Amino acid sequence: MQATASAPRPDPSVDVPVFVARGLTKIYTMGEVQVHALRGVDLEIYASEFVVLLGPSGCGKSTLLNILGGLDTPTAGSAMFRDHDLTHASEAELTRYRRQHVGFVFQFYNLIPSLTAVENVTLVTEMSQQPMRPQDALALVGLGDRLNHYPSQMSGGEQQRVAIARAIAKRPDVLLCDEPTGALDFATGKIVLEAIARINTELGTTAAVITHNAPIAQIADRVMRMADGRVASVEANRSKLRPEQISW
Repeated sequence: MQATASAPRPDPSVDVPVFVARGLTKIYTMGEVQVHALRGVDLEIYASEFVVLLGPSGCGKSTLLNILGGLDTPTAGSAMFRDHDLTHASEAELTRYRRQHVGFVFQFYNLIPSLTAVENVTLVTEMSQQPMRPQDALALVGLGDRLNHYPSQMSGGEQQRVAIARAIAKRPDVLLCDEPTGALDFATGKIVLEAIARINTELGTTAAVITHNAPIAQIADRVMRMADGRVASVEANRSKLRPEQISW
């Protein structure tokens, strides 16, 4: 029997679910072969919470994040973002949901090489209803002095922080991060995690980070361990660490 992801949270005063999933199942059909990516996941993620989804490659982490972010739809079960039913939403509704409510950060930065840092962030703010100033978003991730640098003039960690600034410049309710430190070395990865933690703390943005790197779980409010398409366990961090305190 899989664990429910509604275990006690460190801060009981924050109890508003942002995401609620019940029986979430995803099956990919490849010719005559069926691949079960998710096998009946139940979870709740709360407003302003920092959650780490931990598990090995192939356990369903990215599929789960893609469904919560409106990039994919489940085969069965339900996924709700507040009062938005992601399970039965049309493609237009999912596009509007992603645009208005979700910021994405992926392992690879996907910056436009011919645009400066501030121009990469500005692209998102031009499509947002109440955006942050691109300069302010870059300052939040510690790049206020690199506004006019191109991606080729920046390190991998700096490019990832530009990607984070781009994701949060539209003031999303949630920040969904898929292996954000996967392409980075230890020292640079910690700087990126510090930027995500700062956004979670200072802006109150709900953050969900998926990783296979167990020490990263120490910076979360709750850790959801995944295995074979299921939530195997849920733990609240009673002694949450800051990113600069962890090592791997």
